[in-house]
Formats: sequence, C-alpha cells, structure tokens
Amino acid sequence: MSSTLNTVGSTTYERIKRDVIVGDLAPGSKLKLDGLKERYKASVSTLRETLNRLASEGFVVAAEQRGFFVRPVSRDDLIEITDLRILLECSALETSILAGDADWEGNVVAAHHKLHKIEQKMMAGDQSQKELWKRYDWEFHQALIQACNSQNLLSLHATIFDKYLRYQMLVLTYRGDVATDEHREMLDAALARDVGRAKDILEAHIRKGLAHTLAEMSETNADF
Repeated sequence: MSSTLNTVGSTTYERIKRDVIVGDLAPGSKLKLDGLKERYKASVSTLRETLNRLASEGFVVAAEQRGFFVRPVSRDDLIEITDLRILLECSALETSILAGDADWEGNVVAAHHKLHKIEQKMMAGDQSQKELWKRYDWEFHQALIQACNSQNLLSLHATIFDKYLRYQMLVLTYRGDVATDEHREMLDAALARDVGRAKDILEAHIRKGLAHTLAEMSETNADF
C-alpha cells in the first residue's frame, strides 16, 4: 500500500510540476484543490503534499489563508535564476571535465547526437516537437556535468534548470544554428578537456538564451 501511494504521489508531483513548467498552469493562477482533484485524479491529501513540496522548491506559492498559486514570473527573477544556473553549471562542468572517464565521454556524445538530430528538424522548419527538443537539451547539459560526483550540486542544478526552462517555455522559440553551433563547441571543448573554453562557451550560451527570452517576452507583451 505504501509503495502504491508513493507512486501515485510521485506521479501527481511530476504531472503538476510539468504543467507549471510548460505553462499549462499559468503563472499567478490559483490552484484550486477541487479542480486539481478532478484534473489529476488525486486525493486532497496527495495534492496538498504535492503543492507544499512544489512551494518549497519555488514553483508554487502557498499564501496563508488564500491557498496555493503558481509562482508568478518576472524579469528580475529570470535574471537571478540565470546567474544561479551559470554559477552551478559552470562549477559542475569544470569538475566533470576533469573527472570524466570514457563512459562519461560516451554519454555526452550520445546526448549531443539526440539533441543535434532534433535541432536539424527545427532548422528545417519542423516545430512540432518543442517539448522533446527541450528535454534533449536538458539531457545534453546534464550529461556534460554528470561526472562532477556531487548529488547535492546536481539536485540544485536540476531545480534551477527547471525554473529557467519555465521562462523559456512561455515563449518557446528556437535560436537557430547559433545555438546548434554552441552545443557543438561545448561538446568539442569538453572532449578536449579544455575547461576554460568549455566554461566560456557555456556561460555565453546561457546568457544569449536569457537575452533571447527577454526579447521574445517583450515582443509578445507578456506579463513580465
């Protein structure tokens, strides 16, 4: 019974978190338990536990006497999240490149191959798999830092990455061959064990993504 409940709770957590990240649950919207119960087929106790967990991670706001809300978005919040991502990911990348073995290299190459294949489709005009594209993007960045040998760092990075991704998903557009080239350059630098170059490319890559997201939000007149 305990195992079954844990599985249900985990599934509810993953589904709600996914819907917050991709924008199906809009920033600032109230999360009414009755509606969530019907939508996710979960008990009120499971939903409360899930929402409290998401609140502790910064995806949901628990307002006293008012219930739960999807965390609003803001320009300043995105900039802060970006700075934190750079801090964590560059640190993890350095350690990972220095410690990575042949298995790490193979995983990085495989993750880049999957990402590059879908990037080619995007460049050819096929925009039908944007969520899959972002998943492969995550898997590539994760593979690069996987050998840092710090579960705490990887866990913190995963949370920050998801917060960064939530902003991108609000105005999900592809930066084209520029981003593709940056991924290739990161791969080459990592395999060459060139820590300085890899970190420089990574930081520039993330900051260009930030500028692109801010520009797209401004053009679409989003509440930002």
